[in-house]
Amino acid sequence: MSVGEPEIADVRFPTDRGDFTGLTAVVTGGASGIGLATATLLAARGARVGCLDLNPDGLRAPLLGIATDISDDASVRAGVATAVETLGGIDVLVNNAGIGAQGTVESNPDEEWHRVLDVNVVGMVRVTRAALPHLRRSAHAAIVNTCSIAAWAGLPNRALYSASKGAVQALTLAMAADHVREGIRVNCVNPGTVDTPWVRRLLDSADDPAAELAALRVRQPTGRLVGADEVAAAIAHLASPQSGAITGTVLGVDGGMYGLRLPPRPAG
Repeated sequence: MSVGEPEIADVRFPTDRGDFTGLTAVVTGGASGIGLATATLLAARGARVGCLDLNPDGLRAPLLGIATDISDDASVRAGVATAVETLGGIDVLVNNAGIGAQGTVESNPDEEWHRVLDVNVVGMVRVTRAALPHLRRSAHAAIVNTCSIAAWAGLPNRALYSASKGAVQALTLAMAADHVREGIRVNCVNPGTVDTPWVRRLLDSADDPAAELAALRVRQPTGRLVGADEVAAAIAHLASPQSGAITGTVLGVDGGMYGLRLPPRPAG
């Protein structure tokens, strides 16, 4: 290459959206919500996909369900080993599994803080640690972590959850710095309020589910909840070999919640 000649990565860009053809992906929490939407999309775009989940029984081919508890290191290592043995390696890791929490700093005892942080933060560490030796063998290695708008914006009654997701965002950037020289890209998505089974269960437990749903909708400038398929599309974008220059990026999928400041909607 002569001086001044642009550097161009040797990446093939398929025209049929089969950008994951020949690649293997592992998605944690892949049996429902964002995880299932992501696993389904990756498979549709050519990937062989293993879903690590506490309860993967409802999954159907082409998705491979692997019962895994990300709060247990032995279970994680066994689940990753099964995925590698069955699918033939790991090119893409989607760290999506997580749990919710409500309340201020006074609301939850130490045990609940330990439980949520262990799943939402240390769980990602366990899965990534087990997957890294296999990702290092890939020519298109990518990790995408599911974070949250809660890492960016102060949300009422979400102290513990926000702390866990703030840690995930910081962890993502640190991982990106640690592994960029190994050819492993690391990014995260920050969804707003997503229409998932977990959110629907929260709504069902509210005193006035309809009013609570309306409040969740109006706090996002688009005026609606984010779709799980929309988050999946963002994850696939970051994981795709076509995004080989993207690492250390936090991508908001929040209906404009973080970046936009709009006047109140008119009544009626």
